[in-house]
Amino acid sequence: MMSLIRGAIGGVVGFAAGALLIVSIRVGTGHDAWEVESVTAGAWMFALVGWVLGVGVWRYWAGPWFGRPERTYDITGWRRYLAFDTDHKVIGIQYLVTFLAMFFMAGLFAMLMRWELFSPGEGVLDAGLYNSIMSLHGTMMVFVAVAGTIGSFGNYVVPIMIGADDMAFPKLNALSYWLVPPVLVALTTSFILGGYDTGWTGYAPLSVKSDVGGLFFNLAFFTLGLSSIVGAINFVATIVTMRAPGMGWFRMPIFVWAIFVTAILALLFTQFIALAMLMVILDRTAGMVFFDPASGGQPLLYQHIFWFYSHPAVYIMILPALGITLEMVSHFSRKPLFAYRWAVGGFLGIMGLSSMVWAHHMFTSGMPDALRKPFMVSTEIISIPTGLIFLSAVGTLWLGRIRFTVPMLFALGVLFNFLIGGITGVFLADVPVDVQLQDTYFVVAHFHYVILGGGIFGLFGGIYYWFPKMTGRMMSARLGKVHFWWMMVGFNATFLPMFTLGMDGMNRRIADYTPNLADGNRIVSLGGFFLGTSFVVFLFNFIKSWTSGPPAPPNPWGARTLEWQTASPPPHENFDVPPVVLGDPYGYGEPDSVHAVFPAPDGGPVEEASR
Repeated sequence: MMSLIRGAIGGVVGFAAGALLIVSIRVGTGHDAWEVESVTAGAWMFALVGWVLGVGVWRYWAGPWFGRPERTYDITGWRRYLAFDTDHKVIGIQYLVTFLAMFFMAGLFAMLMRWELFSPGEGVLDAGLYNSIMSLHGTMMVFVAVAGTIGSFGNYVVPIMIGADDMAFPKLNALSYWLVPPVLVALTTSFILGGYDTGWTGYAPLSVKSDVGGLFFNLAFFTLGLSSIVGAINFVATIVTMRAPGMGWFRMPIFVWAIFVTAILALLFTQFIALAMLMVILDRTAGMVFFDPASGGQPLLYQHIFWFYSHPAVYIMILPALGITLEMVSHFSRKPLFAYRWAVGGFLGIMGLSSMVWAHHMFTSGMPDALRKPFMVSTEIISIPTGLIFLSAVGTLWLGRIRFTVPMLFALGVLFNFLIGGITGVFLADVPVDVQLQDTYFVVAHFHYVILGGGIFGLFGGIYYWFPKMTGRMMSARLGKVHFWWMMVGFNATFLPMFTLGMDGMNRRIADYTPNLADGNRIVSLGGFFLGTSFVVFLFNFIKSWTSGPPAPPNPWGARTLEWQTASPPPHENFDVPPVVLGDPYGYGEPDSVHAVFPAPDGGPVEEASR
């Protein structure tokens, strides 16, 4: 708790010092002393520095650079999760709890939106407040999808899966997490100051002219981008350099491949969204005219930069969930992962093609006709590597001895929902269809089937799968199955009718609609309320199981990957003896197949990790 207090004090002091410096510069250059957005934007950077120094960077990292004695990590118990701790397992749980909290906040905003849209006309929300809530809902959900799965399970299980004792840069790993709480502060501040009405995309020039709440949206997006880049560097370095002896590239668990490709995408493309946010901030605060057409700027420039990141970001959101799905499909079908190398090729193919499809979001923006066909073709082509991953899952299920555990149900839910999202994405990749359906609920439904139906279902599947490993306790299977079916039915009842609504002309991001769309919107709202209440079951199960659930054995699922060959929860450095990898992590049913062994330190008998 003291770390949070020191961080808060550091943030306030940093903000005050930054504001004083910016005011001094403005006075020295002949400007008015106070201009709220210029001062706020400059002071935010100092507040970030003050926050991370106070929360632990100074005490455990930077202090010794300046002759201070190096401190050891002496915080134990539950207080570790409120401190600057470098253990990758602590950081994984910090990410999980933080982004679950953000997910539930965004879900409450969704309930308010569906309450307003239950009937035509102005109801509980006026148009301005609806737009602010809609924008904050979208931003928070995108942040959860971008960073929730890779931050939590990527941090917790990837080092154990590859036989490492931690991430390559533990202190940098802790820094990547502690940049996240200021994102929540900025989004909350934006709402308190009147919000922003641009949606999560923040299109210029509207985002340049919006109230001061829009500035905090830009600062939040910029800060999360910095966290993502820092984390991505760490994942790439860890997977490349810290695999156990014998773990070649094609002996890695498929989830590790998914995180590796996701990290490369984040490392390559997040800088572009950071650049877009910085350009908007400079337009707002420094008199720049990047997006002002009256002064020679180009509004479409923002869209190109934004989507050059944000379409690869769709794969940053979904690839970890697909990796989780393939993991669970193999383990719970008791079969080797079908076409493992082709699935890896699918991940790599998506990585290579993702930078060539961004402009299909801009078919109706006025782009030259000569550009529409190439982007339509490239968007269609990227369905091929995606299909390889899907077919790997289907081939693994075929004739498998399937165990319908709660994690497996969520894996099957990912496949079902993602199939609908993928098929409808093929429609939207075609120019004639997209021109008709752009900015309708058809797009909303497609996006949610991919990100919520795929990515978030995968996140919850991962929670049920790795909860025993993270906490040492089992979740209730009965409540888990109730949660899955409640969530699955509610999700499809909410978003499947949106396809019809979109084809009937229901526009997205609006607070009102014509009376002929009332019945469809009532159905969607009732489905949304039903979906929202399903998470009450999850929360009860999650909290009760963590506090008083039955103790979990080291390997309750009988899986072969290395994270299940150590205690639950694992010891500080994961393994008492470093493993040596000998073979396939998915060799179910293969005679004499061994994934790894643990050599005895004194030359005694070798212990097999998995068979």
